[in-house]
Amino acid sequence: MMSPVTRFGRARLLTLAVLVSACFGAAAQAQNYPERPIRLIAPFPAGGLADVLARAVGDDLSKSLGQPVIVENRAGAGGNVGADVVAKAAPDGYTLLMTSAGILSANQFLYAAMPFDPEKDFVPVSNVADMPMMVVVKQDLPAKTLAELVALARANPGKLNFGSPGIGTTGHLGLALLMHAANIKVTHVPYRGAAPAITDLIAGQIDGVVDNPPTVLPHIEGGRLRALAVAAKQRMTLLPDLPTAAEAGVANYEASSWFGVVAPAGTPPAIIARLHKEIAAATQKPAMRERFAKTGARLIGNTPEEFAGQIKADRIMWGEVIRAADIKAQ
Repeated sequence: MMSPVTRFGRARLLTLAVLVSACFGAAAQAQNYPERPIRLIAPFPAGGLADVLARAVGDDLSKSLGQPVIVENRAGAGGNVGADVVAKAAPDGYTLLMTSAGILSANQFLYAAMPFDPEKDFVPVSNVADMPMMVVVKQDLPAKTLAELVALARANPGKLNFGSPGIGTTGHLGLALLMHAANIKVTHVPYRGAAPAITDLIAGQIDGVVDNPPTVLPHIEGGRLRALAVAAKQRMTLLPDLPTAAEAGVANYEASSWFGVVAPAGTPPAIIARLHKEIAAATQKPAMRERFAKTGARLIGNTPEEFAGQIKADRIMWGEVIRAADIKAQ
């Protein structure tokens, strides 16, 4: 009869063998990656920046990895629908997400329930691009600078109307952050998308918006709207004369829409490293940088560790802003 000690020893050896086999299996998987097409989920409708970035990055990855990268649009619930697909996918590097800042750093504070855990269900690969927000007003508003806008809002609390693409959108959050940073109160007017908000702003039905460059740049350049500041550390290349918020008198007001690639938690580190290497290389290509610079986007390609730090910092910031403004997604 086998002694208890012998049985225990064999059990330990069996457990060790299983662990060693799993490690070698993961290493082999990563070494041969990729062996089949990759899905890149864009959690917003076609035509938006997340979709355009996903397709640009996907095309480049298809060439560098030697396998097709298929972009799949899964829109809904502020990006949560598409993100949930990736959160529940196998952690093998074959299902990736072109996430937005909102999905990983704001939605958990906006929605009463989340289908996934944004802090535990993903591993960062790289931030692909960010796009600063801009404070934009109608042409006849008697405020020519951001400081004058702040003074006007303080003198008339709640009387200025600022639109957004909807409750809980980046435009709404950027506006809430402006009110928080500048200690002002304006009335938020939610629309069903950015286009109707901009139409009403040009018509003078509302006083301003906080939005990304692609939506407002043509109207600023055409003289129909006036930009007061960019919510970033640095000025924009496209509008070099436009001051940053700090230069214009509102400190600690930095807000941007960023989009990056994440994978399901548990994806082997070697696969994450390979994906980061190829994505970072894509963001440095002159043709890619020139293409997105025209939209006001800045390509980044930072490391997984840097991206994780950015997500954490944004989560803290947006959580504070959303709770203070009592914003709830509808």
